[in-house]
Amino acid sequence: MSGAILFIQEDLKITEVQEEVLVGCLSIISLLGSLAGGKTSDTIGRKWTMALASIIFQTGAAIMAVSPSFQILMIGRLFAGVGIGFGVMIAPIYIAEISPTIDRGSFTSLPEIFINFGILLGYISNYAFSGLSPDINWRIMLAVGILPSIFIGFALFIIPESPRWLVMQNRVEEARLVLLKTIDNEREVEQRLEEIQQAAGTAIAKKYEEKAIWRELLSPSHAVRRMLITGIGIQCLQQITGMDATVYYSPTIFKEAGIEDKSMLLASTVAVGFAKTIFILVAIVHIDRVGRKPLLYVSTIGMTMCLLGLSLTLSLLRDGAAIPLSILAVCGNVAFFSIGIGPVCWVVTSEIFPLKLRAQAAAIGAVANRVSSGLIAMSFLSISRAITMAGTFFIFFLISALSIAFVYVFVPQTKGKSLEQIELLYQNMEGWQGSKVELGDVEHLVQKQ
Repeated sequence: MSGAILFIQEDLKITEVQEEVLVGCLSIISLLGSLAGGKTSDTIGRKWTMALASIIFQTGAAIMAVSPSFQILMIGRLFAGVGIGFGVMIAPIYIAEISPTIDRGSFTSLPEIFINFGILLGYISNYAFSGLSPDINWRIMLAVGILPSIFIGFALFIIPESPRWLVMQNRVEEARLVLLKTIDNEREVEQRLEEIQQAAGTAIAKKYEEKAIWRELLSPSHAVRRMLITGIGIQCLQQITGMDATVYYSPTIFKEAGIEDKSMLLASTVAVGFAKTIFILVAIVHIDRVGRKPLLYVSTIGMTMCLLGLSLTLSLLRDGAAIPLSILAVCGNVAFFSIGIGPVCWVVTSEIFPLKLRAQAAAIGAVANRVSSGLIAMSFLSISRAITMAGTFFIFFLISALSIAFVYVFVPQTKGKSLEQIELLYQNMEGWQGSKVELGDVEHLVQKQ
């Protein structure tokens, strides 16, 4: 949409407010899918919730591609947003539940890799189709988004269902077969299956009593409250530091720095896409080696420095020097985002909650993420006009600085531990300060239990 919006403005003659609504509403609308995703994934399963997400998104992309007016375009955006809401909620949950413990961090980061790869392809397609007629090019830019979801449809005939969901449905033998595909050691399979059955016991006994689950989330125990603070807090911070605004409005940011030519603007965004995609590989390689928390430190500190640099560049420099420095600051910001808080946010949210609450709690986290993203995206242009774009990024700098403190206080280390072991640690009051007691000590807690 970041590149397509330049030509939608020209073709459909939309206002700046309509532009903000069109760009930012996707995140707000996606909360509908995220909210429904928790119940849907518990009812029809993790796998087929992904299928539902693909179908809804394809419908939205098709409607947007043929839209004759702003109103029809918004209807397509509505469908696309709901599909995205389902997807961002269920993909990390599914991967976390099906992955072997030792590689769970890397695997759960895969959605973020492909989100970034999709953004990169979007930037490239924007540049590639920008030479076509303004009444056609933006339609093709939006229509190509249908292709990946078609691939997902075929993949669903191959991938298995989540073993944890199967256990909750009392389909234990099917769960065992799935675990045997991801764990070579049969003894470890039986041990993991026993842990899952114990964790699922309460949920099975309640037979998905929705009120009981939501009652526990709305009136949580001390352990669940700490989990919610970690999960919802990191989801909000991932967005209120302005990442989606940077991605959506990168052509506008570069225009503010002095780039006027549309082809040059879109070419600059391709550099942003490459930075965002390439550096997430750093996270994939190291997330299960050094752990979640160190990556979060590197990420939040790096983003804070880049946001300050971008703010100073836009406020103090013009034209010549501003252009390369702005591109460098934006690319650095998205690179540090991809190294840590981008993928780690979803990894942490998908692994800290107990099994019976995981889908619904993750849905709440996804809703917080989408609402934060939508509010930032829908207000970015208006705020930038009111306090300048440099001032807006200075606010993002201050928020990013606060995120460093949040990671220090509230986010524990979870590498190399089973989902059930992580739950045990959160039940220990002394283990709450992630900065003092890391989850590396969880074996001692398990022994005490």
